[in-house]
Amino acid sequence: MPTSRAETQQEPHHPTILHLDAVTSITGGGAPRQVWVPGPVIVGAGPSGLATAACLKARGVPSLVLEKDTCVASSWRHRTYERLRLHLPRSFCELPLMAFPPGTPPYPTRDQFVAYLDAYARAFGVEPRLGVRVRSAAYDAAIGFWRVVFTVDGEGDGGAAATEFVSRWLVVATGENAEPAWPEGVEGMDGYRGVALHTSSYKKGDEFRGKNVLVVGCGNSGMEVSLDLCNNGARASMVVRDKVLYYSDILEILGISTFGFSMFLLRWFSTKRVDSLLLFFSRLILGDTEKYGLPRPKMGPLQIKSSTGKTPVLDIGALRKIKKGEIKKEILQVVPAINRFTENGVEFIDGHREDFDAVIFATGYKSNVPSWLKVHYTYNTLNVLEYIILKKNE
Repeated sequence: MPTSRAETQQEPHHPTILHLDAVTSITGGGAPRQVWVPGPVIVGAGPSGLATAACLKARGVPSLVLEKDTCVASSWRHRTYERLRLHLPRSFCELPLMAFPPGTPPYPTRDQFVAYLDAYARAFGVEPRLGVRVRSAAYDAAIGFWRVVFTVDGEGDGGAAATEFVSRWLVVATGENAEPAWPEGVEGMDGYRGVALHTSSYKKGDEFRGKNVLVVGCGNSGMEVSLDLCNNGARASMVVRDKVLYYSDILEILGISTFGFSMFLLRWFSTKRVDSLLLFFSRLILGDTEKYGLPRPKMGPLQIKSSTGKTPVLDIGALRKIKKGEIKKEILQVVPAINRFTENGVEFIDGHREDFDAVIFATGYKSNVPSWLKVHYTYNTLNVLEYIILKKNE
């Protein structure tokens, strides 16, 4: 249960920061102002950062949450389209110690999830320092502490205004989707006269009513944006750049989700066997997607996620549009889809050209962690390098 609100009201605004106004020096002259933080420093105030702070606080451990934007859950609040719903049932998406409110649908909308995160932060008294941009974080083995250098928006660019938090623990909770990933090396993008945007800036399809729109990418975002465009009177085309596994939540009619059923099966069967079953049902329900220009990978969804980080695509109606020809396809297999941009559209690698009023890049996101975290990491250690739930007084 949430900790007592009375307890949080008695605390100062940021009880985890000591000597905030004092200039201390551990390494000597010329170093940034240094501030010792007795608890963990958590970078990121999205779902993972909020959950970590709440779990620590429930065990009596203070923490300091840093967020570069001006609110919690900024990616969900500002960089998602309006029709977005969670692709997993709410039971798999709720944070520790607090369920979704009664009446929440099985697949919450974006706004419902953001409201839940706001309520979660309030319930546990998690108050991140907002507008704080981490410039670097490195472990100093000589003293056994992490050094986290940051600036506050509007107070400098990382030079004299930089401050350094010193803490024994660092939790990286910035997620995999911190920054939009744009295609590189495509000729002519600067000369294209139409609208070019990333799905992080896309909100709703009625802005493109009656227009010819090219969506680059066929993952969850690409499929949903293409469907939204089609439903709002736009003429949507979709570039297929890679093999993607599509599945339908066929078990929803029985009151359970495909993901939940998969987790249940993993208690007794190997990942490979569960994947084989999911692939079988996917082909049985959705048919042969390759004949529509959507090639399938040979690995199943669980293996793909664990080995590459890629998420299989939950079909919510786009495949039906494609089969009916309502969403056109550029079948380009696994090679770069666009050869170059023209002034009014694109030239594809097969040589033919087409004009487009807008090009929407559903090309995914990337982490910004490598730009500031000064340690070696792999995919499996990227999001949480240290996630330690401490016991009180330890």
